[in-house]
Amino acid sequence: MRITVVAVGRLKEPYWRDAAAEYLKRLRPYAAIEVVEVPDRDVTADERGALKVEAEGILRAIPEGAHVVVLEIGGRQLSSEGFSAWLERAGIEGRSSIAYVLGGAAGLDAAVLSRADERVSLGAMTLPHQLARVVLLEQVYRGFRIMRGEPYHR
Repeated sequence: MRITVVAVGRLKEPYWRDAAAEYLKRLRPYAAIEVVEVPDRDVTADERGALKVEAEGILRAIPEGAHVVVLEIGGRQLSSEGFSAWLERAGIEGRSSIAYVLGGAAGLDAAVLSRADERVSLGAMTLPHQLARVVLLEQVYRGFRIMRGEPYHR
């Protein structure tokens, strides 16, 4: 399975970079995974315009033929076991490429939301986009561990 995480913005703080790098390293035996960072824009002066420019970068970064999962607070919530079962079904159904999309501080433009095949939420609480990226990577890793019956802290 090929997984692409399309994320708006860079991980500026070393602790976010270190956490993301650790989960990417752990994921390598399970899937081909890459993170594509789309430059974030200053949303203070023109939020709509900034979101539109970010959307263009996001849409270019999504691999052709990928099943697109947008992370947003209003999306479907899954338990870790449910997420693992979803990953397993995706593989069985022949989805060889999955793209997870994480917006920036102002969220996502309607053009990106309309491109989504699915919308998933990491929970009802708002998370900083840097933390959301780390949580997503951890949950993908946990999902593969659960799927394969490997031990993982509960």
